[in-house]
Amino acid sequence: MNFEVHPATAERFADVATMLGPKNPTSTVCWCLSHRLPAKESRSLLGPARGAYVRELCGRDVAPGVLAYDGDEVVGWAAVAPRAELPFARSRKIPHVDDLPVWSAWCVRVRPGHRGRGITLPLLEGAVRYAGENGAPAVEGYPVDNRGAKVDLTMAYVGTRALFERAGFTKVADTDSISGGFPRVVMRRLLTADSAA
Repeated sequence: MNFEVHPATAERFADVATMLGPKNPTSTVCWCLSHRLPAKESRSLLGPARGAYVRELCGRDVAPGVLAYDGDEVVGWAAVAPRAELPFARSRKIPHVDDLPVWSAWCVRVRPGHRGRGITLPLLEGAVRYAGENGAPAVEGYPVDNRGAKVDLTMAYVGTRALFERAGFTKVADTDSISGGFPRVVMRRLLTADSAA
């Protein structure tokens, strides 16, 4: 299958809403903000305010992530941004390996009804490519090291070590973070002009 991956720009906000928003617009759901904003700020955004915040993010010069498409249909989302702009920059559980100004890819979601079709790998690769196009020297992820065990779908958004390895990442550190009962690890992919192109 060939999936196209594009930045989540303002023109594609309806597709971002399809991937991240609730069926009931007044519901308070994550909207992929729980790891983008400090906890207090994230909790203060309720219902439609969360979607409005993401709409504003999509209007910035650098999109908040990328979207995967099967033809014209949106089928996946991956969040990617400079770590310095995220709570990961201050995390006590996920260590900084060094002072490299890495970007973080922390949420990979495939739309229900499209899972199991090999979308996550091109989606993650698209996030890495987008980060590289915007000057990232490296991209980090913080997936679970589940060693092949089944991961609960509600916690699968962090990705697995095996997925990140297939996308060219290598493990650079352990963490004190647990997701879905599995330890998380720091995976990193260094980018060069060649690998980001």
